[in-house]
Amino acid sequence: MDPKVKVLIVCTNHTDYPTKPQKTGLWLSEATHFYDELADRNLGYDIVSPRGGSVPIDQRSLDLKDNINDKWYHNPEFRYKLENSLRPEAINPADYQLIYFAGGHGTMWDFPENKTLQSITRQIYDDGGMVAAVCHGVCALLNVTLSDGTLLVDNRQVTGYSNLEEKLVRLDEEVPFLLEDALKQKNALYSKSLIPFLPYIEVDERLVTGQNPLSSRKVGRKVLEEIFEK
Repeated sequence: MDPKVKVLIVCTNHTDYPTKPQKTGLWLSEATHFYDELADRNLGYDIVSPRGGSVPIDQRSLDLKDNINDKWYHNPEFRYKLENSLRPEAINPADYQLIYFAGGHGTMWDFPENKTLQSITRQIYDDGGMVAAVCHGVCALLNVTLSDGTLLVDNRQVTGYSNLEEKLVRLDEEVPFLLEDALKQKNALYSKSLIPFLPYIEVDERLVTGQNPLSSRKVGRKVLEEIFEK
């Protein structure tokens, strides 16, 4: 295990849509595919969520025919950390060199206004660490203010779940806001793939973001490249 690099993976606790009976939560591959890239380096990691405790998994994402999902869903340590996630208040940001926000629609309700997660993100970034997020998890970055008073996403190259993707899955009227619009309102330099649901990432120095679930592995690879190869 590389003692110099430790990763904090952030997952949602939120499960309910305003009108739809189906439940949301973590989109499983956004945690498993990302971590699968990092696991080859045997990096230490913790999982945290806004309320701590069990991380709900969006049932639509529980595809165990996906070998990577199956591998980590049945990995005792990874599963234990998902079911017993830490509370943000228990986190010492100085312990981590990378914070990663996994997505799932639930994040839209419990990530953007969480002051403690914002503080953790700011401290990791200000101390020279990396910030990464994928899909709806990018919403956690909307209100992160750095120590110089600027927004983390201000005038930065970012991506995240697009308006078109939200409309195509027919959840654009369920979510509290559209992520693409919200990022643009924060003066982020938002971009996206020409074709929805294809892997797409943006890198702006120590900030790495992915557009959708299929971007998770690419985010993981890029993060490793930035940490170990530069």
